[in-house]
Amino acid sequence: YAIKGKMVSKDQLAKEAIHIEQSMCKENVGCQDQMLAAHGGFNFIEFGGRNHLQVRRVTISEEKFQELKSHLMLCFTGFSRTASEIAKHQIKNIPQKTKEIKRMYEMVFEAMEILNGKRNICDFGKLLHESWQLKRKLSDKVSTANIDEIYEAARSAGALGGKLLGAGGGGFLLLFAPPSQQAKIRQKLKKFLLVPFEFEDSGSQIIFYQPNGR
Repeated sequence: YAIKGKMVSKDQLAKEAIHIEQSMCKENVGCQDQMLAAHGGFNFIEFGGRNHLQVRRVTISEEKFQELKSHLMLCFTGFSRTASEIAKHQIKNIPQKTKEIKRMYEMVFEAMEILNGKRNICDFGKLLHESWQLKRKLSDKVSTANIDEIYEAARSAGALGGKLLGAGGGGFLLLFAPPSQQAKIRQKLKKFLLVPFEFEDSGSQIIFYQPNGR
């Protein structure tokens, strides 16, 4: 679009990315990654219904936001996976997993209550653990024995919860742990790459533009 001299909305970018992946490439992928990458920020996204793909900023205080960030750790498992194949297996199992999916849906609102209310931030980590246990039940391809071992090692060192990012099967493992326990977790997972990260607010943007090849 930049090369064509056009300015388009973040919403259009996300929806066209979804169209390319789902309709043109025939990938078994959801919509959350494209929406989050395009919009940036800390969002509550609603899927389905009359107003499909609605993005709303989470109204969280700066103090609570910093507290949440201080409890998060990101670990690369060292395992790669084909997300589309794992997602395809999950989709196939959905008719038999309505109980798990309904609970996962309910947990979104409970998480919002934790972030916006006076509940202890550690409740978010416990909720994340419950969510990961439910997600593992959606398909036997979501996790592996090696990933379970990494997760349990982190839990034994003080992590309260976590989950694999994306469809599962490998990639990055997000952990929730009190800052006081993080040194112990790093030692326990010392053979894995722990990646420092920040939340990103800007979303998709042009970072280099050189029109007409100049």
